[in-house]
Amino acid sequence: MSHETESIYGGVEAMLDDLEALYKDVHRHPELSMQETRTAALAAERLRAAGFEVTPGVGKTGVVGLLRNGDGPTVMLRADMDALPVSEQSGLDYASTTDGVMHACGHDMHVAWLAGAAARLAAARDQWQGTLMAVFQPAEETAEGAQAMIDDGLFDRFPKPDVVLGQHVMPAPAGSIGTRSGVITSAADSFEIRMFGRGAHGSMPEASVDPVVMAAATVLRLQTIVSREVAPAQSAVVTVGALQAGTKENVIPDEAVIKLNVRTFDEDVRTHVLDAIRRIVEAEAQASGAPGPPEITALDHYQLVRNDPGAATRIRTAFRAHFGDDRVVDIPPISASEDFGSFGSEWHAPSVFWTVGGTDPDTYRRARDAGRLAELPTNHNPRFAPVIHPTLETGVATLLAAACAWLAAG
Repeated sequence: MSHETESIYGGVEAMLDDLEALYKDVHRHPELSMQETRTAALAAERLRAAGFEVTPGVGKTGVVGLLRNGDGPTVMLRADMDALPVSEQSGLDYASTTDGVMHACGHDMHVAWLAGAAARLAAARDQWQGTLMAVFQPAEETAEGAQAMIDDGLFDRFPKPDVVLGQHVMPAPAGSIGTRSGVITSAADSFEIRMFGRGAHGSMPEASVDPVVMAAATVLRLQTIVSREVAPAQSAVVTVGALQAGTKENVIPDEAVIKLNVRTFDEDVRTHVLDAIRRIVEAEAQASGAPGPPEITALDHYQLVRNDPGAATRIRTAFRAHFGDDRVVDIPPISASEDFGSFGSEWHAPSVFWTVGGTDPDTYRRARDAGRLAELPTNHNPRFAPVIHPTLETGVATLLAAACAWLAAG
């Protein structure tokens, strides 16, 4: 690595106190999807201070910053900003001050990472050429933020990037970086299913068509899709997250509601699983003598995130050059889902997404040695709390390394 590129990293350590304060501030004040006004204002303020052309309100609360620095590639760096409707149980002294809302997925860390990388690249403009596009995206958790920015003219109002880059904090050892070519996160589909019965007194079940029994049979049958219809060499997840019916123990209700989530890594498998869900739901309703067919309503959809092979190789090479081989690991596809892929796929630009570990390395090692890794708080857990260091500096440095793989060459 050249001295010029290396010097871009030289100012990161001096920024850490300020970035830690930003991270804690955003963590204390989480905002739900499409409500990230305070967080967006902080991001816009940081970009303006660094000399970016800033456009707020893209896709309602999204922020786009452009830093034009001569001829060269256009590189887009993306961070999501929204929190979750989760009550925090981390015990942190900077825990959420908003009841029932928490940054349980690490998007607060993502905001601090991108703010730091943007500021550092702005301060080292003599070391690279091209255009840097910093995108702070709303509503990743509801699968609507990326599309909202696209629908608000993102592709028409801003230059098309040569590459789209993003990252996510995960419960891996802090300081480690996970990369792969091809599919990295799953497609996700969520549905609400309403199954209709005929209500009756609990003492007279013969007068009813019991939707509770109908729904219970459906839930059990749905579990056979993965075990009996998906090949062992392939992968899928079908999770029923909610089953709601009735209000009183001696009243058979008129209907039951099932909410479920599906994760797949292959489009053919996805099609088969979704068809099987409809087949099973409709068949169970018919077998129960339901007075009407079930209603299946799509709630959200995340497409597969695929890392462009050539760009992913370029990123991995840059990471290993800066961090060393021992900190950069090849990872399998992740069953979590992301709307990051919408930018690259709809812009027809190569994109790369990677992970940064956020779990204290000693805590991770002890859990691994004891066979208790599954007990560590994952994303979306009310106790999820990335260790600030070295997670913060690692995430800033990965964005710098990735961006410079194009901009420094430009």
